[in-house]
Amino acid sequence: ASGYSNYRGILNWCVIMLHVINNGSVFMYLSCFCRYGILVDPIQVVSLFLKDPYSWPAACLTIGMNEFKKKNLFLLFFLNIFLQGTISETTGRILHFFNLTCTLIFPAALILRVTSMTPVGAVISLAIYTVLFLKLFSYQDTNRWCREIGQAKAKKLTRSYSCPTVAPCNGSAVQTHVSYPGNLTHRDIYYFIFAPTLCYQLNFPRSPRIRKRFLIRRLFEMVRRSCWMVPTIQNSMKPFQEMDFSRMVERLLKLAVPNHLIWLIFFYWFFHSSMNFVAELMQFGDREFYRDWWNSETVTYFWANWNIPVHKWCLRHFYRPMLRRGVNRRLAQIAVFLGSAFFHEFLVSIPLKMFRLWAFMGMMAQVPLAWFVSRFLNGNYGNAAVWVSLIIGQPVAVLMYVHDYYVIHHGSST
Repeated sequence: ASGYSNYRGILNWCVIMLHVINNGSVFMYLSCFCRYGILVDPIQVVSLFLKDPYSWPAACLTIGMNEFKKKNLFLLFFLNIFLQGTISETTGRILHFFNLTCTLIFPAALILRVTSMTPVGAVISLAIYTVLFLKLFSYQDTNRWCREIGQAKAKKLTRSYSCPTVAPCNGSAVQTHVSYPGNLTHRDIYYFIFAPTLCYQLNFPRSPRIRKRFLIRRLFEMVRRSCWMVPTIQNSMKPFQEMDFSRMVERLLKLAVPNHLIWLIFFYWFFHSSMNFVAELMQFGDREFYRDWWNSETVTYFWANWNIPVHKWCLRHFYRPMLRRGVNRRLAQIAVFLGSAFFHEFLVSIPLKMFRLWAFMGMMAQVPLAWFVSRFLNGNYGNAAVWVSLIIGQPVAVLMYVHDYYVIHHGSST
């Protein structure tokens, strides 16, 4: 259903997985599956999100997102003031910076303060606020570009900016063209907030209709994949109560397989099923949420193609503006990885309420790895190196956090 026909990278992945998985472990997993089936305890699933059934801090924090209605009013108010020339551009940027900073600090401070919030619920809430931060940043940036274009035209200057073009889904698109400042409405910003994209445009491509069969199929996939993820996560957490070095190495190798499978299931669940479900529901025409990252022969190609919404945001609002300011291309790439490393650590350390920088260092390690693979490996060897970094690299960071979390919360019982 993705439209891609080249899956050579998947073949390399299969070969590597066959070397990683011990044949006895495969038969053991298969026998457990045949004997017990899919183990999903509803009480255990709920316990991942709630400690107390009468206290829902993560849900309240997420529902509190309705407070960004005030943020939207705040944003629209100052954008209209910009048009009237009542306040300066510098003052407006300071106010926007304060608004965006509160979007990140408020949920983080609440998660650290409230002890009844579970890590899973905290991760989901914090991820939603992070997405809101990126969207509001793009919204402000794009409208600023539109203001500059209007001012340039008024002064008869030859300066222009064109928003990234995206292909609509299913042929012809249903689209009403809007021009600045006609886009500064609640309907427009709320559509953008819920749309499966991080980059704001005045005119998004729209699909002609909602396909009910496609919608139901994606919904079924979302439910089915989530039923596989929960018991796998729970079972992979249990063996870390005994933490001598030999067991650490053994559990690292055993964690590699379920961790990697969880990541693949999550990728399919989120980027293919969930985002297509939301896009179909909102008649959003741009369905390019990922490209053929499985064929990546370099680490850089993987990071540029496995998460297209974030990649487009980084290019549009971070990487290219730095190049326009004269920053070296290599330094700009490192800065992008630095920003990505910060958000990875932010989304892990805050919910777990411990600061170890494993996720940060793991992301920054991608920079020398990307240089090494592009310099010394190519073709299938480069693709194999990317798969090895995904299969083995992620479990190392996961193992570090799991170990520290168990030492902090269950040290007395182990």
